[in-house]
Amino acid sequence: MVSIPALLARNAASFGNAPAYREKEFGIWQSWTWAEAQEDIRALAKGLILKGAGPGQFVAIIGRNRPALYGAMVAVQMTGAVPVPLYQDAVAEEMAYVLDHCGASIVIAGDQEQVDKVLEIADRLPEFREMIYLDPRGLRKYDHTHLTAFADVKEAGRTQGDDAELDRRIAALGPDDTCVMLYTSGTTGKPKGVVLSNRNIIETAKNSAEFDHLRQTDSVLAYLPMAWVGDFIFSIGQAYWTGFCVCCPEAQHTMMTDLREIGPTYYFAPPRIFETQLTNVMIRMEDAGRLKQWMFRTFMDHARKVGPKILDGESVGAWDRLKYRLGELFVYGPLKNTLGFSKVRVGYTAGEAIGPEIFEFYRSLGINLKQLYGQTEASVFITQQPDNAVSADTVGVPSPGVEIRIDDSGEVFYRSPGVFVEYYKNAESTAGTKDAEGWVATGDAGFIEEATGQLRIIDRAKDVGKMANGSLFAPKYVENKLKFYPNILEAVVFGNGREECTAFINIDLTAVGNWAERNNIAYASYQELAGHPQVLQALREHVAEVNASVAEDEMLSGCQVHRFVVLHKELDADDGELTRTRKVRRRIIEEKYADLIAALYDGSESVSTVTEVTYEDGRKGSISATLKVVEADVVDVAPKAMAAE
Repeated sequence: MVSIPALLARNAASFGNAPAYREKEFGIWQSWTWAEAQEDIRALAKGLILKGAGPGQFVAIIGRNRPALYGAMVAVQMTGAVPVPLYQDAVAEEMAYVLDHCGASIVIAGDQEQVDKVLEIADRLPEFREMIYLDPRGLRKYDHTHLTAFADVKEAGRTQGDDAELDRRIAALGPDDTCVMLYTSGTTGKPKGVVLSNRNIIETAKNSAEFDHLRQTDSVLAYLPMAWVGDFIFSIGQAYWTGFCVCCPEAQHTMMTDLREIGPTYYFAPPRIFETQLTNVMIRMEDAGRLKQWMFRTFMDHARKVGPKILDGESVGAWDRLKYRLGELFVYGPLKNTLGFSKVRVGYTAGEAIGPEIFEFYRSLGINLKQLYGQTEASVFITQQPDNAVSADTVGVPSPGVEIRIDDSGEVFYRSPGVFVEYYKNAESTAGTKDAEGWVATGDAGFIEEATGQLRIIDRAKDVGKMANGSLFAPKYVENKLKFYPNILEAVVFGNGREECTAFINIDLTAVGNWAERNNIAYASYQELAGHPQVLQALREHVAEVNASVAEDEMLSGCQVHRFVVLHKELDADDGELTRTRKVRRRIIEEKYADLIAALYDGSESVSTVTEVTYEDGRKGSISATLKVVEADVVDVAPKAMAAE
């Protein structure tokens, strides 16, 4: 198969009555077969051709996960144009850069909110000429000169479109034509447009799906941003290759309920989602009766001991196996059902390292959760973990068709059929990332374990450094351990080139707020709760436990946190502190909170600060706070210095 539209035609012909999409709307699940999906997508494509979409053009797609918008991406491909999905929670200013950079002539917007954001910046987009909206609510009195309803475009395609012209354009698509352009999250600068071909997406989807034995009868919940490469490969690449069903939740706040109702067999979530789910479980157990708490602790202790072994097919004693079955009946089964994981055959997490304790918790329940390592530039997959060879410390073996090498500095390089074509309008960055032989620099430091042949990622290569005494500094290693605790949402560790490590900590408002409620502790704001003496003491104990764990690793023992502050606000993508995929922008945080970092190292007991914030409507404001610098307990060890270069 040479293109995604060709796969759609194959699916409609081979299993046209099987479900292709499901969507919950107004509390009811709607379903579309592959045959129905093809008919709708072709009608939309013919309508887009009438609107002028065609080769050499870019069509932006903005909105939440909906079958109509997934179909729109394929319809755009059918016309010969290139789909460019954007993050729906991006502010207008962020959208302006992407829309101008790619020169989008048509925008397909999910609802009034997205329409308003594009109209706000329309005068700065010289190529922009037409907007199509999916949800008509709130748009009746708008100027419709260049604003058209999605349903009207589709109907025009059905009644006025040229099937022969559409077939000609689909037939003209080849494996090296652009399938999609996805923008990077921009952790260190402006986002870059990653051009991915049909060959990139289809070969990667084929190889990764076969690796995990994905099949047409599987289903996946599509809830992650459509602009993220992971959602594209799962919800379009693998879905169209295997023919499995893509299920879209009704809204972000109903996602967990919809997950339980759908019970997908294939599931992906970044570590933050798994951390949040575990936090909610622990909060519920703290509110449960004594009997339930006892059963949970007893059976979960047993699950941690034997659950992963049973999952990996290792030998386990008869009594342990029987006790585990009882746990499945009373604890694990009901818990998996509550989480929506009862039917999961293959689960993945990626994006950043997951805390080993969190990872083992899910696997101890019998959930086949694995890690993968990937990038937008790789069409996601670089490594995957094989069944029965899963480790919390590694990210797997090279995916089929992928080659990996580690250079002398420890940076990981790869090449594969999924390697991107180029960065759009950025030949310099393309050449700096991909060499003439197709090897791509990941920017991550790691090594291949001799015993398992699996890749182990240490940290971002640019973030790995040395302490003043020459010992290794790897902040992500410590941050992930801190985030295992339900009441810690985010952590940022500092220490490169310094004598000691320090940290910023964000509390998890849900977890800590629940604790405050149970203990009759009143608070008026996030800031007040974050600075509560009992909260600070609890976090101090967590940091001490993490330090004890870090001290056990001779190479990384110098990364113990000596002092920390609990931030007065959550780190936020709208404030530029996180990317839209929730990755920490370290350099921006270091610049923005330089006064707090200075206080962590100059012996101050507290520090007063004023921080600019962005409200939901885009307005700017500021908040003032006086933060306590907390001393942490550290373990006295002699860290091992890095080898001289």
